[in-house]
Amino acid sequence: MRTAEIARRTAETDIAVDLCLDGTGRRTIATGVGFFDHMLDQLARHALFDLTLTARGDTHIDDHHTVEDCGIALGQALARALGDKRGIRRYGECSVPMDDARVRATLDLSGRPFLVWQLDFPTPRIGSFDTELVREFFQALATHGGITLHVTAEAGVNSHHLAEAAFKAVARALRTAVEPDPRAAGDIPSTKGVL
Repeated sequence: MRTAEIARRTAETDIAVDLCLDGTGRRTIATGVGFFDHMLDQLARHALFDLTLTARGDTHIDDHHTVEDCGIALGQALARALGDKRGIRRYGECSVPMDDARVRATLDLSGRPFLVWQLDFPTPRIGSFDTELVREFFQALATHGGITLHVTAEAGVNSHHLAEAAFKAVARALRTAVEPDPRAAGDIPSTKGVL
């Protein structure tokens, strides 16, 4: 089983992540940020990751530190659980429609973090959740997970639908990328011999 546990404690947040890549989508999420919990729930469910993620943060200031630090910790857990990435598919891609919205995620578990973000939200908030934090989460996930990640809105006018489609698209792309490749069992999926 490819698993990892990460504890991240700072003056701003206290986060614990327990991740299993070879799961069934079982999840327990509690960050204190309701909409973000809903998005992380979608991520785990659609990636088929078993995920326990708890966070306490300085949400009396705002949600930024909590959301970003969850991305950092989850990215670290993903990288640790993948190990040397031997035998994985490495690449993943998915386009997810959700009512008016359609978001495409393409990614490479390359070890070279990069985020291309082509998704503008029509509103600054979803309820009380600041929509700019969606990008902050994926930036932290990509950076600390060693992921080249492209997220592109192909259609959409509803901020909730756009955010949820983005989380689901990234989840489905991750699900593909981390899967063992039966034609390349035991091989590092790179001509360099290392990722």
